[in-house]
Amino acid sequence: MTFSSDGLQLAGIVHVPDGRKPEERRPAIIMMHGFGANKDGGPEWVCRQFESWGYVALRFDYRGCGESGGMRGNVIPMEEVADARNAVTYLAGRPEVDPDRIALCGSSLGAAVAVYAAGVDMRIAAVILENGLGNGERIIRGMHTPESWNKFLQMMEDGLRHRERTGTSKMVHRFDIFEMPKELQVNLTSNNSLMQFTAETAVGFFMFRPEEVIDRVSPRPILILHSARDRVTNYEEAFSMVRLAKPPVELHLMHGTDHFMFVNPDPRVGVILHDWLNRFFPATPKGA
Repeated sequence: MTFSSDGLQLAGIVHVPDGRKPEERRPAIIMMHGFGANKDGGPEWVCRQFESWGYVALRFDYRGCGESGGMRGNVIPMEEVADARNAVTYLAGRPEVDPDRIALCGSSLGAAVAVYAAGVDMRIAAVILENGLGNGERIIRGMHTPESWNKFLQMMEDGLRHRERTGTSKMVHRFDIFEMPKELQVNLTSNNSLMQFTAETAVGFFMFRPEEVIDRVSPRPILILHSARDRVTNYEEAFSMVRLAKPPVELHLMHGTDHFMFVNPDPRVGVILHDWLNRFFPATPKGA
């Protein structure tokens, strides 16, 4: 299936649980992938879990990613926020879905997008974050030496000048924006994640500050899952989110997992997800 976002067609897959009665409307969860990734891999595993627990689930490719429309590799976080909100609009119009009970779940950049979207869109009923980030500049700066940081700043400036001069985007490599430990890079190649991005992507990521709106999510519940040894988004990102959020918010800092917690699922992840959903966003409303 596809749905429209700012005139672009975004590709997605909807999971509908077995046993749904005719005309019954179920709560829904939208699963959003990480930086330059797509709806396969981790998003599929998570959506199948949600489906088995009684939820309608949607996984989709952001614009410029996977099978969706838009300029390939032009990954602008604020445009992904628009995609997330348009995904809510799409799901709310489906006959299987209770439009008042739609949650967002995101990985890495997708988690940050989920926070920002929920902060500005009251239709979103709950938020689940997996190894997310609160401040784009802080994340990127933490991955650089003073020398490479200056090189990164120059790259952004050169990219903006290239756009002004030519009217086209300058392409840069993923690891020119931020590095990733080599042993984790297999998760990118196995899922056909993008490796080339526009210079505007770096600027958009640098300026993205979802932590500035997380306090607006309350009283809607937030679950934060984070790897204690995440070397892509440091656990300080989770601590920042918790400090700035208002109740109800719950943090699980997990030992023995890595940045790709949904791609390489630990059994504990499913247990924590299911327990939290039963308490804060149950598939069957209490008293039903």
